[in-house]
Amino acid sequence: MSLDTVPGRRNRDQLAWRRKFGVLGPSTNTVVQPDFDDLRVPGVTNHYSRIVVDDAQAVSNETFMAGAWEISHNTIDAVKGVLTCRPDYLVMGMSAVTFFGGAEGARKWRENVEGVSGLGVSTGADAVAAALGAYGGIRKVAFFSPYYPTANAEVRGFLSDHGYETVRDIALQCPSWTSIAEVEERCIVDTLKALDGDDVDALIQVGTNLSAIRIAAAAELWLGKPVIAINTATYWHALRANGIDERLMGFGRLMSEF
Repeated sequence: MSLDTVPGRRNRDQLAWRRKFGVLGPSTNTVVQPDFDDLRVPGVTNHYSRIVVDDAQAVSNETFMAGAWEISHNTIDAVKGVLTCRPDYLVMGMSAVTFFGGAEGARKWRENVEGVSGLGVSTGADAVAAALGAYGGIRKVAFFSPYYPTANAEVRGFLSDHGYETVRDIALQCPSWTSIAEVEERCIVDTLKALDGDDVDALIQVGTNLSAIRIAAAAELWLGKPVIAINTATYWHALRANGIDERLMGFGRLMSEF
């Protein structure tokens, strides 16, 4: 008897017997794919679809935003490409554009991708809001990014729409998309220290080509407050949206407690 004819059997991918995630990330991004693979749990597989873009030389607010919008405009082609492996769910591996336009802009951006794909989507913006809600008791935040100040303003607007006050923020102003992955651990640690204070309830890192999933987890221990890395939050959001509740150690309280 063919397995296809066994009564009640739902055929599943042998490795992705729980979920196949289609991951959408810029072709210049070298961090989100390995970060997401480190956060993967048994029965879930990640299938990376590259949003083809040039390695934008972001030397001003204007060039950064132009490069970010190029990524946004090219996202649907990447969606159509990954749909050919028949994923169960999509995970957005680029965060900047998902914050643009506040809560309403974030919703419209996500719904556009959902409309094209027919699948649910986890975005960085939605994941940050959900993560802050999961920790609870947070009102005042500080964050940093590899962006330029105009993009940080978009993140502040999104957070404000969800009821969070940004006490301070830092834009590292990386000069190109690929240079974001070259930000050293010492810089991340120093930036977190500069952001922290008694007036801040939680710290956030955005920008998926900047790997902070382990530094953020360590920082929670020595700062004694939530420290949210965008890649951890986004993958956590995707797992929980699909009913996958495993707790992972070593990646902060978000993955181990919520």
